[in-house]
Amino acid sequence: MKRLLAIILLSVLTLTASYAQSERKSVRHGNRDFKKENYQEAEINYKKALVADSTSTGAGYNLANTYYRMDNYTEADRYYGSVVDSLAKGKHGSDVYHNMGNSLVKQEKYQEAIEAYKNSLRLNPEDMKTKENLAYAQKMLKDQQQNQDQNQDQNNDQNQDQNQDQNQDQDQNNDQNQDQNNDQNNDQNQDQNQNQNNDQNNNQDQNDNQNQNNPDQNDQQQNQPQNQPGITPQAAQQMLQAIQAQEKDTQEKVKKEKALMMKSKQKEKNW
Repeated sequence: MKRLLAIILLSVLTLTASYAQSERKSVRHGNRDFKKENYQEAEINYKKALVADSTSTGAGYNLANTYYRMDNYTEADRYYGSVVDSLAKGKHGSDVYHNMGNSLVKQEKYQEAIEAYKNSLRLNPEDMKTKENLAYAQKMLKDQQQNQDQNQDQNNDQNQDQNQDQNQDQDQNNDQNQDQNNDQNNDQNQDQNQNQNNDQNNNQDQNDNQNQNNPDQNDQQQNQPQNQPGITPQAAQQMLQAIQAQEKDTQEKVKKEKALMMKSKQKEKNW
């Protein structure tokens, strides 16, 4: 039993050593390709190393650098992130943060790049290159924010101008519609008035023609008395009686005057 366990342990150690040897071999091949700028071959060898040992920080870090040289910054960030916690505790900690900052600057992620450079300087405060990159990232962030503010102001101005133009166009359309409605109403009123005038003229012409065709009827109409205001029979009877009474009084006065004249003549003649 002990012999069997010893054989199994030996096999595991041999297999582990074999994988470790394969990982180191692939990393060395990848490093040679990287120096020759054969980045695609370097990528393949570093991935072989990770297949042999998925925890290989050397393979992961170098693969991230390879993707950075290939301008594949998304993958570079991915592999920097996979090894940063492990390498931050060693001598390469400041380097991995520095390179992370560079990759983020390429993507114009300046705020994240600033944080990466600061982490690098915490591990290596005297690194002048990192200080320069930090200052550059801070300046680019400031410029970016100013450009965003300017673009926002321009967009606001454009939107305001567009709204004003739309309002002016709407007002013009409303005025045009109002003018059209007024013109239509005026035209309709004119047409109605013209039609009424035409109808009146036609009726007048018809009446004139009828009058010309029937002159006797016209004379009769002209000779007929105009209608008097309505009088009740009772009022008419009273008016007639008053006239008759007035005539009777007048006749009596005339008779009296004639009698007086006769008397006067008789006296004067004195027969």
